[in-house]
Amino acid sequence: MLQSVRGPRRLWPLSVALLLVASLARAADIDAARLRAAAVAGDWKQIQAMGTGALPALARLYEASSEKDRATIAYVFYSLGWKSPDAKRVLMADVHTQDQTLRLQVQWALGRVSDDADVVDVLLQNMQNDPRPLFRDKAACALAYDQIHLEPAQKMRLFEGLVHALDDDKVQVRQIALQALQILTGQTKGFHPVGDAETRRRAVEEWKRWLVEYRANL
Repeated sequence: MLQSVRGPRRLWPLSVALLLVASLARAADIDAARLRAAAVAGDWKQIQAMGTGALPALARLYEASSEKDRATIAYVFYSLGWKSPDAKRVLMADVHTQDQTLRLQVQWALGRVSDDADVVDVLLQNMQNDPRPLFRDKAACALAYDQIHLEPAQKMRLFEGLVHALDDDKVQVRQIALQALQILTGQTKGFHPVGDAETRRRAVEEWKRWLVEYRANL
């Protein structure tokens, strides 16, 4: 898979960033101080009561915050489960961070704020290519459990990526790809991650036939 290339995070002076948050909050008739207090406390229910109009200000607050607070705000995005281009944009900036808590919260949150194909792609990439096994494992968890906005046709890309990962050189990647497929479809097609190459090949062919049938039934 192609590696995602991103520029450096744009750093805003905190005072400017908070002014922008306050401006966005006023536009949505939201108390900016109350929003910030709820966000850094992880009180997503209080933000839920504010409505979806809080999302742009919440995304700007995420950008202005420390890694610790960004992890908490990512949890808020996850818990709300609201589609938001603003939330997706700011979360994608941290999808390769090496801060463990932040990375996991971002990977879990992305599918709950967006149904865009590049979210699926970057999680598949992390699942297969990240140097850290924990990040690979939790990317697979995000693919299995958290792509809540995908329609059946959009899931085709997800299934294709997971089936492709069954041929990965790394045993762990084959294991977690199969686990995700089993969670999503209830099937294994007889695939064994540590089986011999020929047995694995035959099982992957079964999965590829299933993909053809899935597409035909859309």
